[in-house]
Amino acid sequence: MPTLFERIAAREIPAKIEYEDDLCFAIHDIQPQAPVHLLIIPKRVIARVGAATPADESVLGHLLVVAGQLAKKLSLTAGFRLVINHGPHACESVPHLHVHLLAGRQMTWPPG
Repeated sequence: MPTLFERIAAREIPAKIEYEDDLCFAIHDIQPQAPVHLLIIPKRVIARVGAATPADESVLGHLLVVAGQLAKKLSLTAGFRLVINHGPHACESVPHLHVHLLAGRQMTWPPG
């Protein structure tokens, strides 16, 4: 069964897409935790970061480069946070790796 993000990539489920290329796409989170909350998602399913293999290295790096490009495009000059959840204790809700880009407010430490 396709993941939620595969269905969004296939345009079966609508989403506000901020960015897309051959390897990934970025959408606005439907339950934002900050004024800017994007999800950067690889098109190829990697269940979670701990399941990534050396073959996924270039895709993982690409997600981070895209995050930086999006931060620049959105003028997030005061800063931003990137988050990758792994497993139920980290509040992973979709078994398809994705990077949260959060910005637009003061982040706290330690995170929640």
